Amino acid sequence: MNVKQTTINAIRVLSAEAIEKAKSGHPGLPLGCAPIAYTLFQNFLKFNPKDAGWADRDRFILSAGHGSAMYYSLLHLYGFGLDKEDLASFRQFGSKTPGHPEFGHTYGIETTTGPLGQGIANGVGMAIAEANLAARFNRPDFPIVDHYTYVLCGDGCLEEGISYEACSFAGTHKLGKLILIYDDNDITIEGDTDITFKEHVGARFAAQNWQVLRVDLASKPDDVDALAAAIEQAKARTDKPSIIICKTHIGQYSPLQDSAKSHGAPLGKDNLEKTKAKLGWEYPPFECPQEVYDHCAEAAAAGKAKQEAWEATFARYEATYPELAAEYKRMMKGELPDFDSMEGLYDFEKPMATRQTSAKVLNTIAKEIPMLIGGSADLTPSNLSDMKDTDTVSFGAFAPDNFAGRNVRFGIREHAMAAMANGMQLHGGMQAYCATFFVFADYCKPSMRLAALMGLPVIYIMTHDSIGVGEDGPTHQPIEQLIMLRSIPGMKVFRPADGKETAAAWVSALTGKQPTVLALTRQNMPQYAGSGKAALKGGYVLEDCEGTPDVLLIASGSEVELCVKAKAMLLEEGVKARVVSMPCIEEFEKQSEEYKQSVLPKEIKARVCVEAGSPYSWYRYAGDNGEVIAMETFGASAPAATLFTHFGFTAENVVAKAKASLAK
Repeated sequence: MNVKQTTINAIRVLSAEAIEKAKSGHPGLPLGCAPIAYTLFQNFLKFNPKDAGWADRDRFILSAGHGSAMYYSLLHLYGFGLDKEDLASFRQFGSKTPGHPEFGHTYGIETTTGPLGQGIANGVGMAIAEANLAARFNRPDFPIVDHYTYVLCGDGCLEEGISYEACSFAGTHKLGKLILIYDDNDITIEGDTDITFKEHVGARFAAQNWQVLRVDLASKPDDVDALAAAIEQAKARTDKPSIIICKTHIGQYSPLQDSAKSHGAPLGKDNLEKTKAKLGWEYPPFECPQEVYDHCAEAAAAGKAKQEAWEATFARYEATYPELAAEYKRMMKGELPDFDSMEGLYDFEKPMATRQTSAKVLNTIAKEIPMLIGGSADLTPSNLSDMKDTDTVSFGAFAPDNFAGRNVRFGIREHAMAAMANGMQLHGGMQAYCATFFVFADYCKPSMRLAALMGLPVIYIMTHDSIGVGEDGPTHQPIEQLIMLRSIPGMKVFRPADGKETAAAWVSALTGKQPTVLALTRQNMPQYAGSGKAALKGGYVLEDCEGTPDVLLIASGSEVELCVKAKAMLLEEGVKARVVSMPCIEEFEKQSEEYKQSVLPKEIKARVCVEAGSPYSWYRYAGDNGEVIAMETFGASAPAATLFTHFGFTAENVVAKAKASLAK
């Protein structure tokens, strides 16, 4: 047996052994896809295992993240630092080898995958980033940004709707450095894919402007030459992305080959031994011959040499184009300007909707942050999320004839948009944002959750944030979305009350290490003298009274105005009120107990919390004696003012609830 075949078999066996020891996992994909993984890592993938963050490396994404055991076997064999003990602790608490690949947890993993289709969309985002940076920084004889994104997916990934959205975008935008390898094995958990998935995948991708290539690994399971030829052909076609449809057998060489039983459960001790016997594998568990490690080390050494060559090229580039090189390095490091000294950032005079104040802030900071890139899901005129050209900076639209553009037209593809933004952020050199109506956070949520899990500071501009949407009616009026997003660990939700709070929200989003939602109004709101950078703390005293307050009026966003009006009305009746603006609960909860008590003293029991959304965020602040004015039902179709009155969002009702709380 030659070393190529031995290495392919090593990937198979190590993966199956890890799954068997864990008594949990998915052996079918590793057994079938081992030759694909081997061909990529040994002959094509540009990487240096000693520097997994090298900027010009190729990106590899396992979209079918349930095949993680194979990924870990690759990281072990190719020198990324996973040892045999790590493989043997697969899926165990605290191990480096969790059930699905996790970015930031395991060295060498490019993105967290598992929810099917996400990795495909992440790959599209990475291809956007590569194309954008290449267009902006490459010069003749200096291809400093020149790498491919490879994605391995399965039937399940292509059944998910997110894959249609993302692949349509990729084909439309001719992202030729994106190569999708499809493990076409005809099996999912429930059995043969014919029961639910009979479409002509090649025709679908051809219709989406992809190059379609095929490799038959079912008839010739380890035909690495055919695989290599297909990958070469895919790389040669740079005017459109490529899909390589690889016909495979799930559970290849095992007694459970072509059975759904090999998809999501260990082979079993007897079946594993039979598989190893069929492969001629006679080594103890988690042991490989040295020739395999030596063979894999050749690919790692070649990658290291490529990085050294790139560094030499970059040194010449830096000498020839010092300003471009400096900007490239700043972007890759994620350097930000000094927001405190940024002129006009917190300057607002007339009443404006916070979607308008956000647009002003965005266009103030965009010219100072060259890595800022993003756009809307076909709602730019409503979200006000585009970066407008100035006398000194041209942003343009990202398009096949202008990959340097920084305004991305995502199309009506909210789910893929959010996942592509994750990919752009993960790539490096990008600060990604995306935008839609707040109610469509439902479409974005799975990708937003993964951004939070990975700690990616993606920014989500979510406008039309309440029943203030008005005439479009309950389908477009968010109710439960605020509490939904606030419930995601690691997600920040800012709902600013005016322009200065909006500026603070943007600064917090850009300087934080987590994703941030900007929930913004359609309707105009006043500018408050007492607002400002204090909003960075998430909650603060906007307007206070003489002495100790009798009642606390707490609100976010547009409902802060009701509390300000109610405070004045209560004072006329001899009741002293404090208005607390709470634009970001998550940031407020990070503050010291001393600060939180200075804003919301525990001895003041009379409280009213006001927000035109679900009430569930507010009970912790209302306490036993407090009142909550919120939405308990869906909205209705009518002018915004009519709806606010109908559902009790009036200063008069705030006054009434304050009195009710005081009476308890």
